[in-house]
Amino acid sequence: MNNNWLKDHKRKVELKVSADGSHTLYVPELDEHYHSVNGAYNESMHVFIEPALCHHAQSQLNILEIGLGTGLNAFLTALNQSDKRIFYHALEKYPISEEAAAQLNFGKSEKENQLLNQLHQLPWNEASELQPNFVVLKDETDLTSTTFTKSYDLVYFDAFAPEVQPEMWEEAIFQKLFNAMSPGGILTTYCAKGVVRRTMQAVGFTVERLPGPKGKREMLRATKAE
Repeated sequence: MNNNWLKDHKRKVELKVSADGSHTLYVPELDEHYHSVNGAYNESMHVFIEPALCHHAQSQLNILEIGLGTGLNAFLTALNQSDKRIFYHALEKYPISEEAAAQLNFGKSEKENQLLNQLHQLPWNEASELQPNFVVLKDETDLTSTTFTKSYDLVYFDAFAPEVQPEMWEEAIFQKLFNAMSPGGILTTYCAKGVVRRTMQAVGFTVERLPGPKGKREMLRATKAE
């Protein structure tokens, strides 16, 4: 077992191997994992990359991630960038330690490992180019403290579960995200609870239930009307 500490936060995290062989982090204090134990890599592809990044037809995208965490969603977005121009804005109140980041096994080649390492080595709170046409802004803050100056075409909503972080699933949060999104913008999340779906609908989203990743029956894709 490899143990690491979250930066600027006295909370222990443990490196775990999920069912598809990729890592997730476990927070004993919260009894919560950063990614699904049924497969971290596969969950991210299923919830964020395929139904959001690959589904959106625009060639230029502003992407907002709620909860950078291990960087898996940002990393897979870079791998699946194709010919898109991407501005990637990630919010993370508690960045993981450099020691934890260095142990993550998301890359499937040396080149991919270098990209993952580069992502974690980018400075916080300033925009930096990760690779051609892919700019990353990692903000060490939370959503409630953020004032948006851009409109977002995609939102990866990857906060901890409602049972663990209920304040992140309230109507005011989804209203703020709805207001920050472009017409036609897409938000995806692994959570398919009825109360979450109804809250999204209440602020104006059109919400679809999609088949969930392994271990979950459904997930949600919310769209802001054009």
